[in-house]
Amino acid sequence: MTNVTSHSLIDLTGKQALVTGGSRGVGRATALMLAQAGASVGIAYRSRKDDADRTVEDVAALGVSSWAERGDLSDATEAERLFTRVDDEFGGLDLFIGNAGVWPVADVALADMKDEQWRSTMGANLDSIFYTCRAAARRLREGGAIVLVNSTAGQRGEAYHGDYAASKGAIISLVKGLCIELAPMDVTVNAVAPGWIDTEMSHPVLGDGALERIIKTIPRGRIASPEDIAGPIVFLCSSMARHITGEILNVNGGAVLVG
Repeated sequence: MTNVTSHSLIDLTGKQALVTGGSRGVGRATALMLAQAGASVGIAYRSRKDDADRTVEDVAALGVSSWAERGDLSDATEAERLFTRVDDEFGGLDLFIGNAGVWPVADVALADMKDEQWRSTMGANLDSIFYTCRAAARRLREGGAIVLVNSTAGQRGEAYHGDYAASKGAIISLVKGLCIELAPMDVTVNAVAPGWIDTEMSHPVLGDGALERIIKTIPRGRIASPEDIAGPIVFLCSSMARHITGEILNVNGGAVLVG
C-alpha cells in the first residue's frame, strides 16, 4: 500500500484563514499546517513582531498569501481593527482559529487571587474569544469553521489556576451555543482541548523534574508537540469534519483518563 502524507486527504486550497496567537507555539504550527493544505493565512499577535514576521515568511514560502496584524484582542476596538484587516486582505473569511490566550504560571489559591489577575486572565482568554468570535461570525462564508483552542482545565478544573480553568470552561459553553447559532449558515464550531504542550508558555514550570513527573501521568508517555495540536485543528477545518460541531476534542495523550 502506498503511504500518504498526513495532509494529503485535506485540501483547503482557496480557503482564507485567520489564526490568533499565530506567532509561536500552537498558533504558528497551525498556520503552517493550514498553508501546507493550501489555505491563505493571516495571523494575529500581541507583541512578538519578529516571531510573527518569521511565521508570515514561512507560510508565504509554501506558496500562499500571508500577513500579520498586531493587537490586544481583549480590547474590542483592537479586535475590530484585526477584522478590518481581514476585510482588506481577504474580503471575507472561511476559517477562524482562536488560539490567543495566557496561562499565569504562578500557583495562586483562589482565596489569595487579586482582582487584577482574575480580570487580566478573563480579558486575555475569554473577552478576546468573545470579540473575535463575534467578528468572525459576521464574516464567515458558507461551509466555514471556527476552531477554538481550549484546555483540559476547562473540563475538570485546575487547582491554584482557577482563573485559567474558569475562562476555558466558559469557552466550552460558548462553543456549545454558538454551534447552534451558526449551523443554518453551514458553519461548524468546535474546540480542541490540549493537556501539556511543549511550548514556550509551559517551559518555566517544566524544570526541576516536573517534566518527568508530568510524563508519568500521560499514558502516551510524552507531552504534546505544537504539531500534535495543529493536526486536529486542521482536521476540524476540513470537509472531513463537516458533520462535527459543538464538540470538544481532547488531545492529551490520555491524561484525563488517569489524572
